[in-house]
Amino acid sequence: MVLDLLLIGLAITLEPFPLIAFILVLSAEKGIWKGLAFILGWLACLVVVIASVIAATQNNPPKPNTAPSEAALAVKLAIGVVLIAIALRKTRQRGRPRKPAAWMAKLDRLSLLSVAGLAAFLQPWTLVAAGAATVLEAKLSTPDSYLALIFFCLLATSSFLYLEIYATFAGARADARLQQLRDWLNGHQDQVVIGVLLLLGLWLAGNSIYLLVS
Repeated sequence: MVLDLLLIGLAITLEPFPLIAFILVLSAEKGIWKGLAFILGWLACLVVVIASVIAATQNNPPKPNTAPSEAALAVKLAIGVVLIAIALRKTRQRGRPRKPAAWMAKLDRLSLLSVAGLAAFLQPWTLVAAGAATVLEAKLSTPDSYLALIFFCLLATSSFLYLEIYATFAGARADARLQQLRDWLNGHQDQVVIGVLLLLGLWLAGNSIYLLVS
C-alpha cells in the first residue's frame, strides 16, 4: 500500500495543469492568500476522499484473496488501463494548441472561497480515485498507518507547498522564477503528463494483474 500511495502522490503533485493554475493564482492580486486557500481546498479534497473510504470500510479493510479485495484490485487495474489510454491519447494530441481556460482571466476577482473551490475542480480525479482504491487496504491501527496517509496527502500537495513558501519569502524575485516555471510547463506539459500517467498506469495495471493471478 505504501509504495502505491508514494507513486500516486508523486503523480498528483507533478500534474502540470494544476501547477500552471497555481502559479497563476500566486501571480494574481493577493496571490499569497489565494495560494493558501488553493492549498487548503486541495488538501480538504484529499482528506474527505480518504475519510470517506475509511468510513465506508469501517476501518476494516477486505482480507486478501476475498471477493471484496479482488474487486478493489480490479478497480485499480481498470484505473491503470484508463491512465495508459489517456497517456496514449495525449501522445496523439501532442503539440496541438490549447485555448486558455476562461477562468484564468478572472483570478484577480475570485474570492478565497472560490479559489478553494477551483482547487477541488482541478484535482486529477482519476489519480485521486487510484489513491482511494489503495486506501481501501488501509487499517488505521498503528502510528505508521496514520503517518502513511498523512504523508500521502502532504506529498500530493508538496509542489504547491513549495511554491507557496518560495513566493512568500523570495519576494519580487519569485515573479520571474515562477514565470519561467510556467513557461517550461506550458512547453513540456504533454511530455510530463504522458510520462507520469504511462508509468503509473503500467505499475497499477501490472501490479494488480500480478496480485489477482498469484
